[in-house]
Amino acid sequence: MGSSKMESTLEKIDFESDEESPLTLSQSAGAKQSFQFETSSHTSVPKFRTLRKLQFTAFHSVYVVLFKAKINVLLPFGPLAVLMHYMTGRHGWVFFFSLLGITPLAERLGYATEQLACYTGNTVGGLLNATFGNATEMIISIYALKNGMIRVVQQSLLGSILSNMLLVLGCAFFTGGIVHYPKVQRFNQTAAIVSSGLLLMAVMGILFPAVLHFTHTEVHFGKSELALSRFSSCIMLVAYASYLFFQLKSHANLYDSVDEERENDGDEPEEEEAPEITMWEAIAWLTILTLWVSVLSGYLVDAIQGASDSWNMPVSFISVILLPIVGNAAEHASAIMFAMKDKLDITLGVAIGSSTQISMFVIPFCVVVGWIMGQPMDLNFQLFETASLFITVLVVAFMLQEGTSNYFKGLMLILCYLIVAASFFVHIDNKSDDD
Repeated sequence: MGSSKMESTLEKIDFESDEESPLTLSQSAGAKQSFQFETSSHTSVPKFRTLRKLQFTAFHSVYVVLFKAKINVLLPFGPLAVLMHYMTGRHGWVFFFSLLGITPLAERLGYATEQLACYTGNTVGGLLNATFGNATEMIISIYALKNGMIRVVQQSLLGSILSNMLLVLGCAFFTGGIVHYPKVQRFNQTAAIVSSGLLLMAVMGILFPAVLHFTHTEVHFGKSELALSRFSSCIMLVAYASYLFFQLKSHANLYDSVDEERENDGDEPEEEEAPEITMWEAIAWLTILTLWVSVLSGYLVDAIQGASDSWNMPVSFISVILLPIVGNAAEHASAIMFAMKDKLDITLGVAIGSSTQISMFVIPFCVVVGWIMGQPMDLNFQLFETASLFITVLVVAFMLQEGTSNYFKGLMLILCYLIVAASFFVHIDNKSDDD
């Protein structure tokens, strides 16, 4: 009995002496850096490691953003477009190279936004994706507006809405439907209906100035239409601000994704992808890419008319079809990627959210900016363009009613876009000739 008690006492002493061994003390000193006997050489090591780590993360960030994606092989076409502008003055080539140069930038903007969305959540992430996805269109529009090219602004923004609603959403539904066949993909029906209502309100705001103009029922010819456009734009901006409050604050629970509802019902949640770059790196890249897009946009806008003449192609086709396809590269890539991952709520947030943002924020914003600049930018998009928008919104609203998607719905939307593209290829814009 006494011997066993003595053995346990010895074990206890050994255990305590192990805890207070010099090795343990040095390890804890390295971890906490709080012991007085730590030498200056020990303090310099962590600083060196931190510097090495910062250098590594910087190189890793540059590699991931600028070299990893295959589409980045098009990046050199941006500087080439600038050289062509000053050395040859051939507008067709400058326009073509600017288009190629902006395409990877738009896609990388989308990537950086997705990385930032990893830190913000789905709803705010979708909104950020739509906002920075539309940065290209906004920059191009402001440059064109500054040069007095009002029809280019109107048509490129209209084309962006049509492209997002028909081509981007159609491709996302189509690829998602094939990847997950025969499963029916589902999305938040309430959020889709609210977006459809906002898009119909935007059509209403754009429709009335056009009807007023073509029925010749203005009180003051040429002035009433512009005054109505500016008033409607202010109303649309208020409506969009209210929508943001509704979406992000007062009724945020309505925007819970179908995936989150499945998790709450007891289904196993899918593993979240870890971000490849940090939040501040994502913000830095968004700033750099937006600045470079703004530089290239200036050369792109300057070359539009020359490209139209040299290619014998209508300016309306270039503005409505070609410019938005490039500007929507970010939305296109991310919407398809999320649809393939069965995250249709983010897909809709990108495609329909982007269309809603352009129609309810970017277009009215450009009218107000034109007002400040002294440019007569209005909401009269002409009958042909307004009719295209109206029919597109109706078709998409019907597609979103059920809250489900499949490859056939996607195929129909893509085919509708081909009809719209063909229509603008044979359409002559009389108003641009008058200007």
